[in-house]
Amino acid sequence: MPKFAANLSMMFTEVPFLARFEAAAKAGFKYVEYLFPYDYPKDVLKTKLQDNDLQQVLFNTAAGDVQAGEWGVSAIPGREADSHRDIDLALEYALALNCPNVHIMSGVVPPGENYAKYKQTFIDNVRYAADKFQPHGIKILLEALSPQVKPNYLTASQFQTLELVDLIDRDNVFVQLDYFHAQNVDGNLTRLTDTLNGKFAHVQIASVPERHEPDEGEINYRHIFDKLDEIGYEGWVGCEYNPRGKTTDGLGWFKPYK
Repeated sequence: MPKFAANLSMMFTEVPFLARFEAAAKAGFKYVEYLFPYDYPKDVLKTKLQDNDLQQVLFNTAAGDVQAGEWGVSAIPGREADSHRDIDLALEYALALNCPNVHIMSGVVPPGENYAKYKQTFIDNVRYAADKFQPHGIKILLEALSPQVKPNYLTASQFQTLELVDLIDRDNVFVQLDYFHAQNVDGNLTRLTDTLNGKFAHVQIASVPERHEPDEGEINYRHIFDKLDEIGYEGWVGCEYNPRGKTTDGLGWFKPYK
């Protein structure tokens, strides 16, 4: 049975961020993920996890200057020092929170820029991250983002991300398989899951096209969950969706998996 993690950046937004840990626990979740921890001291987040008997399973490196259009800096040539700083900080938080996975955000490639240079910069920076994280048993994750959500992101297709994982060639670097993005770009999710089997270490879900609860839209998530069980997937399934209304009102899909 999949292990579901509430995404506290998108779920339980009816309450302030630090109150979402308790809300997730009361709703029956044992695992949480979210985009960024850096606005809060490590000890505050650790206490929230401990007080609510929750395990942190994923967060991202910093996004950079979002107002300037950045969404990660590790693929941007000339920003290697910033990338390494963000990676080092993420490692500090991962160790403090006992978090087994960190997603290294690549970045946006502006139209007309040299894509190959951005790609190689990202490869080099992820190798730096992988070598720093490896002694601690922490996995590095790479994610493709569909153009509808983040135009010109370094990778849009799961196959692009898989190629990067192979080129980086580190044992602790994996694909972060977000089925919402995968359906928007690649489709054929059953066969895609087979192709990526052994190469992905975290899953995220949301309906397509509206990115709501996984009980609507064009993806049969009951089939997907069965498929993950069939291949022996042992990682987490992050619920990275925008609830249709109040978060708890939309958790009927979750009841069989509590």
